[in-house]
Amino acid sequence: DVGPRVDGIEGLPRVTAADLVAANAARAAQALRALQEFALVLRPAIAPRFESLRYRLYDLERGALATFRARDRLAGVTLCVLVDGRHDRDAFARLVDGLFAAGVRMLQVRDKALGVPHLADRAALAVELARRHDGPVRPIVVVNDRPDVAVAVHADGVHVGAEDLPVGMVRRVVGPDLLVGRTAHDIDEARAAVLAGADSLGVGPCFPSSTKTFATSAAPEFLAAVATSIALPSFAIGGVTVERLDTLLEEGLSRVAVAAAITESADPPAMATRFLDRLRSRESGTP
Repeated sequence: DVGPRVDGIEGLPRVTAADLVAANAARAAQALRALQEFALVLRPAIAPRFESLRYRLYDLERGALATFRARDRLAGVTLCVLVDGRHDRDAFARLVDGLFAAGVRMLQVRDKALGVPHLADRAALAVELARRHDGPVRPIVVVNDRPDVAVAVHADGVHVGAEDLPVGMVRRVVGPDLLVGRTAHDIDEARAAVLAGADSLGVGPCFPSSTKTFATSAAPEFLAAVATSIALPSFAIGGVTVERLDTLLEEGLSRVAVAAAITESADPPAMATRFLDRLRSRESGTP
């Protein structure tokens, strides 16, 4: 503390909720350090507990700030479409370009059968097409499973599951600016992802899916818990169709990630528009 007589020194700004979190986290860390010093004299045995609390505070601060950041970056994004590489590059380009033209503002390139060179090629093409559809909400392109590919093609982010690199390690690869999504199958995984610094969640599987086989589906209680206790942008995933949207919306989930219901339909852009219209109508309160 430089004292009250020094002019020209300004404290942290207090404009947003994130500013308040950062400022108060700093004060709390100072208080815990002071308590630890007192404990070293008065009760040495409990001093390590204050250090542990301080590191826990750092985790909470990181999770809270990541949530504010993610909500800003994903504002207005209610639909993420998962696309495979298609049978050739031109077919992939037509699909992606059509989806962006229809108003899709988040796309995940996911194809576990493609080798890395071809996956990188498709992801780079998706990024290029996204830039052509820039607007009030710029299209976001994320790569499934592969943080290295996401960085290499200048994608907006990466999405990982339980069998992939942990969120903290992914962050070391992609840096602080790229979005990191994480799949969560229960509320404990969801909370752990928030504390680890994830920017979004894929929660499910919500229904039987034609693209992946699941042993079990997400319990309604889990989906409701995410909606009420997790502030991070969360996308319901797994067998989502237009007809099933109302069930998810009633649980409080307002974002969905969709694969086959859109990409395997007769007219993917038109089907994407149906999803977007339905999501907008519920958001505005229109039945």
